[in-house]
Amino acid sequence: MLTITEAARNKIRAVMEAQGRQGSGLRVSITGRTSAGFRYYLGLVEPGQEAADDVIIDSEGLKVHIDPQSAPNLQGATIDYIESVQGSGFKIDNPNPVWTDPKAMKVQELLDTRINPSVAAHGGYVELLDVKDDVVYVRLGGGCQGCGMVNVTLRQGIEALIRQEMPEIREVVDTTDHAAGTNPYYQPAKG
Repeated sequence: MLTITEAARNKIRAVMEAQGRQGSGLRVSITGRTSAGFRYYLGLVEPGQEAADDVIIDSEGLKVHIDPQSAPNLQGATIDYIESVQGSGFKIDNPNPVWTDPKAMKVQELLDTRINPSVAAHGGYVELLDVKDDVVYVRLGGGCQGCGMVNVTLRQGIEALIRQEMPEIREVVDTTDHAAGTNPYYQPAKG
């Protein structure tokens, strides 16, 4: 299923020891997707905090917990720990395609080639989360998160272009927590 290299196991165990959390497990989850690949979460799981539906693998004594939604997309992936002059950190090599659904692939292509280059001028970006039942789910970040013009950008820009290129798409849903935006391009109106 998922391979943890010796270097990664050693680093995880060193973190556990430094935090006094021996006996914990590692949680690995996919939290999103971008054109560059999956986004991941790595964290420690205390004994008793395991989810009942976790897929649990043993990597030479290290329990690795994977939620059932992430498990199929982690099949064959490898987690390594790299130290170099440029820095150090965990590296995940994942052979799985980011999208297999043709509609999601086409929306991602639109985001990569036409939408994100435009919103990048304002320090923003748009991530595709999913396409289900002809509804596109996105999250906006950077200068778009909390921007006072986000509804205009979403409806007249992002949704208009997606629906123009893909008439079968019924709606584009923004799942962003705009209240958490820290650097919006346009400040929202106060009132």
